[in-house]
Amino acid sequence: MASFRISRSFTSLQEFKVHARPRGETCHITHRQNHMTVDTSTPRVTMASHCVGESDGLTFCLARPEDYDDVMAISQDIYGGNDYLPHRYHSWMTEPGRVVIIARRDRKLVALESGLLVDGGETVIVEGLRVCPNERGCGLAGVIQRFVDGYIKRVYPNVKIKRLTRGDDPGPEKLSKFTLLARRAVLSLLGDSEGFDGFVSGLKEKLVGSDESNSSSRLVPVKDLEALKTLLLDSDLSSRLQLPGGAIIQDWQPLKLMESNLHILARRNLTWFVDGSSEKPLFMSLHTPPYPIPFNGGSLRFNIDLYGTDTSLAKKALTAHLNIVKSEIQGLVLVHIYMHQTLWEDLKQFCEGHETVKQFRDYWEQLFLEREP
Repeated sequence: MASFRISRSFTSLQEFKVHARPRGETCHITHRQNHMTVDTSTPRVTMASHCVGESDGLTFCLARPEDYDDVMAISQDIYGGNDYLPHRYHSWMTEPGRVVIIARRDRKLVALESGLLVDGGETVIVEGLRVCPNERGCGLAGVIQRFVDGYIKRVYPNVKIKRLTRGDDPGPEKLSKFTLLARRAVLSLLGDSEGFDGFVSGLKEKLVGSDESNSSSRLVPVKDLEALKTLLLDSDLSSRLQLPGGAIIQDWQPLKLMESNLHILARRNLTWFVDGSSEKPLFMSLHTPPYPIPFNGGSLRFNIDLYGTDTSLAKKALTAHLNIVKSEIQGLVLVHIYMHQTLWEDLKQFCEGHETVKQFRDYWEQLFLEREP
């Protein structure tokens, strides 16, 4: 099945007059020669040093490219080897609307957290939290979280909501501090790239031999940014697809269906499919290009997001996304498929029966949380 990838050259989305700025503010952060410049409608704020504050015996600084090795040193066993930051750290240094703060004690880097401004500058997505191994469980995570919250309030006073996703249930005490917007089921597969051709061929055969292949429902690629804009800004889309919390969660980043977020999606180089059986689609899916992770000494991670509850379309979408990347992957591959909870059991069974690509984890969930910053 053919696909369309949104090119990085469309990042600005000028063709569609999409602006990432909250009203009266330009959310642009640059890291350059140990200083940060924040452009706003008020007089420009310039920090002569990359260090932005002190608290609890820690010095907080804006992360720089040269901090990479120190950040990797404290990231041992993060997310069970599924850590995305080794691959994305350097792009974070120049990403518009991104704040990355590190904490040092006696010049040693001990913690990191990042925030990304989205939703027209009214929401910050916090991610990337990590603490050095010998200080985990001592409250340091809370210290850097509080500092980052306060820093963002000072620099971006228009921020009203703090959002995050996490892959574990922190328990009722911690959850009580947030509003739980949604839970998504996750199906994880693990396999060697040499077996993926056979695995995908097997999925295609299952589709042909099932009622799904005779269904009138069909998937079509999203062909251009105008089509994506029309799709995502449809006021009925959220209810039809039962979007989690009314948002798209793209690779763990929740984004409201609003025009100012299109530039973020455009620079992700995503591949999209949508239900093409009517003008009001009942299904949508997308995948992030595979990227390297530390798992098992070096592997690839591949994320697929499914939106909607139609099992037939979910199976077709899963097969289509895997078919696109099967020739691009090498070595060991972890595939994470995020979906509505009602789809999980059927997709698990759909993927069973192959010797080299198997289920990696039992049922688990992605939690979508928010609170005031």
